[in-house]
Amino acid sequence: MASSTSYTREDLINFAPSRQAFVGIDSDGCVFDSMEIKQKKCFHPLIISHWKLERIAEYVSEAAQFANLYSKWRGQNRFPALIMTFDLLRERPEVRESGVPIPELFSLRKFVASGAALGNPELERAVEETRDPELLSVLEWSKAVNDLIARTVKKVPPFQWARRSLEKIAAHADAICVSQTPAEALIREWDENGITPFVRIIAGQELGTKADHIRLAAGGKYPPEKILMIGDAPGDKKAAKANNAMFYPINPGREEESWKRFHEEAFDRFLAGKYAGAYEAELIEEFDALLPDIPPWKKSARR
Repeated sequence: MASSTSYTREDLINFAPSRQAFVGIDSDGCVFDSMEIKQKKCFHPLIISHWKLERIAEYVSEAAQFANLYSKWRGQNRFPALIMTFDLLRERPEVRESGVPIPELFSLRKFVASGAALGNPELERAVEETRDPELLSVLEWSKAVNDLIARTVKKVPPFQWARRSLEKIAAHADAICVSQTPAEALIREWDENGITPFVRIIAGQELGTKADHIRLAAGGKYPPEKILMIGDAPGDKKAAKANNAMFYPINPGREEESWKRFHEEAFDRFLAGKYAGAYEAELIEEFDALLPDIPPWKKSARR
């Protein structure tokens, strides 16, 4: 197994079962209550300053919060989220009336659609190959985000019931961290909280999508009903279902309650083969109801 600073796709491919069940666990907003601070204190202010959107800062923050936190797109990779944020801004009458130009991000759209791993290393390679000024600008913003997070978001503890659940998972199943956060930040956060020993691999955005992580580590190695993804975003559910796996939702705003239910009830049902079906469906229905697909300002305009 690789050291905690050098996990690779080969580590996922060569992942060997030692237990009969597999659990993938998201990190930001799921194990850690870190999504809000990272987005609102790091991502969003740097969008405003980097693209000189100070005149419409209020609308930028609203669009970015919807794209990243308060919608069914919660937890998506930073590059599609940036595109979505600018698309939402371009639709707003207040932004059009302001005369502030909103980048179209044509080159970034092409990069996202290319199938490349959506992280800084692949974007750096694209910049070196194309010398595209737009991609360079996005890369500079993305690096600035990482630097600001490293400087300001420190020692955020895991949810109390998340730590207890990780201990329980490690005692009964093979587990890995499955995330679209850069690996450097993931490893730092898991290490400084002493929870790295509860997972065998920490997979960040550099190793592909969350669906890729599950497929490479668990696909064909465990029965689908013995593969579980835990997450707080629809993308986590999508990654699970792409692999015919089970999904356990950590409900945004109700994280401790969700982890407590997992620790006291859901994980035992999963191990006993009593999770799939009506029980899982009820949990997912509750989760889906918390995340809208229409921005609040559009709902207000329809009244």
